[in-house]
Amino acid sequence: MNLKKRAAGAIAVAMSVVVMTSVAQAAPADYKTGVASQATTTDLATNGIAGIAVSMSQYESDAYEYIGLADANVQQMNVARVTSGDAAEQDADAAEEGLTEMTVDVADADTAVQAENAASGTETDVSTETADSEQTEEEELWQNRLMADVNDYLYVRASADADAEIVGKLYKGDVAEIQEEGSGWTHVASGNVDGYVNNDYCVTGTEALAYAQQNFDTEAEVRTNGLRIRSEADENASVITAVSEGTTLKVDSGVETDDKWIAVVYGGTTRYVSADYVTTSLALGEGITIEEEQAELARIAEEEAAKKAAQVTEVTTVQNAAVEATVDDVTLLAAIIQCEAGNEVYEGQLAVGAVVMNRVRSGGYPSTVHDVIYQKSQFPPAGAGSVANVAAKGPKQSCLQAAQEALNGTDNTGGATCFRRASSGHAGVVIGNHVFY
Repeated sequence: MNLKKRAAGAIAVAMSVVVMTSVAQAAPADYKTGVASQATTTDLATNGIAGIAVSMSQYESDAYEYIGLADANVQQMNVARVTSGDAAEQDADAAEEGLTEMTVDVADADTAVQAENAASGTETDVSTETADSEQTEEEELWQNRLMADVNDYLYVRASADADAEIVGKLYKGDVAEIQEEGSGWTHVASGNVDGYVNNDYCVTGTEALAYAQQNFDTEAEVRTNGLRIRSEADENASVITAVSEGTTLKVDSGVETDDKWIAVVYGGTTRYVSADYVTTSLALGEGITIEEEQAELARIAEEEAAKKAAQVTEVTTVQNAAVEATVDDVTLLAAIIQCEAGNEVYEGQLAVGAVVMNRVRSGGYPSTVHDVIYQKSQFPPAGAGSVANVAAKGPKQSCLQAAQEALNGTDNTGGATCFRRASSGHAGVVIGNHVFY
């Protein structure tokens, strides 16, 4: 009620200004100057809105009188003039009862803006203007960017020539900055890569932005330690966990939230984090030089080899009865161990020796070390002459130690009599790069 009263009073003042402005425009210049001079003498600071209304009233009356309309039969509009706090309330009541023709119900800031624009014959959608502004800023940011529209990667070459040296790659999802755009080739920079890409396989500017938004996820990077992940977009919702600064979470773009919360995927479920403590961006990468790629591949291969070498399925080591053996038996067994597992961890070398000795004991194979190793089609290095060569030169120390331990009865394979590459997927005990069964 009070809001409506104040709004009615404000509109009344505005209408007075419109009326008197129109009258003033019709008056001669010397009259305008005189009225302006009178207006400056009014103590508006003391009387506030009431003072403004009184001044406007005097201004209007003088204007009509000056142009000869004082005695005319003119029907003036009902204008609510606020002369005091009580008068303001009375005028507001009158406006509500229909004595004035306009009522303003101010619901929020956007409604007020729309009402003001409606009076001047224009319409403005505040939310649309804001969204358009933000979109324009993002599009401007992408005007100088490029992405490779490929299934895997695009070569970056040293010059704008299909036969030029390859200096790097832009993988799918990598973004580059355009240095100079040509008709067939574009000079780009991304990460440590600087070179030329074929335009036929690229998208740029707003097209690149649309491509990125369509094909890649948005991520939220945490900017504070202990950020709570909640079950709902509510500060009173239960806390699922807390994450540290630098953690990256996938944004669940299909879930709408207000400006205070970001929907993220955590543990395969949609959760929520405060928007004040994360920075969102598209999950894009940078180009990579050929040298960087080779170094990365070598690192991965090394880690994989170390992982396989350390992979030993838990088994119980069995101590069988020792087998009498000659120096030649020890050397021959060490030689086959070196040929089959010379680069394996010690447990892998011992396992190869244990397989040979398990065959010797089994009754299903020859009963001597020599005959087991040289049995037809059983150990390829033996048939190829590699075992004899290693035995003649002398096996390395770790293989000799593994051979002696296997001859003494140690078995870490669970009684296996066969082995093959672990990558074969065969069931059994995996030790290093082999599976024993």
